[in-house]
Amino acid sequence: MSLGQRVSSDHQLARLLQIGVVLEEVVESRAAHHLDSLSPEERADVHEEVRELLVEASEESAEHRERLEALIDDLDAETVAYEEINALVDAQYGPPEDTDGVLYDQLANEETAYKFYDDLIDAIEASDADYSLDEDRLLDTLYGIREEEKEGVEEVTEIMEHRA
Repeated sequence: MSLGQRVSSDHQLARLLQIGVVLEEVVESRAAHHLDSLSPEERADVHEEVRELLVEASEESAEHRERLEALIDDLDAETVAYEEINALVDAQYGPPEDTDGVLYDQLANEETAYKFYDDLIDAIEASDADYSLDEDRLLDTLYGIREEEKEGVEEVTEIMEHRA
């Protein structure tokens, strides 16, 4: 996803942060449901490292969502409820076929989130707009989330390499 432009207003910034919230809700929902979607036999075969990865990914996404929502609140905008996104994710995506599918899905989620935040930071930094919230706080929040997404990509990749 490429934003390809500057973020020129509070309204546009709020919309982009709301996209980030939805992205985090999708990641959180998918990670939380991966193990539940596997059969008992498949679940027993899932390595502890993968289980921990999915729990951490879900918790991290929930924390990212809360951090983004705090920024959105300062812009006097609203977000979509997690329950609504969770229901949409359940309806849209079927369970992965196996543990490798879980890892590939998680890697795609982490990479998508990393790229989104990278593009959003670039678009904000390219803008000369004055936002109604503190830009240093905004960028610090986004830099932190982007770094955590990068670490998530690296963690999933490392697990996949160990399994290969």
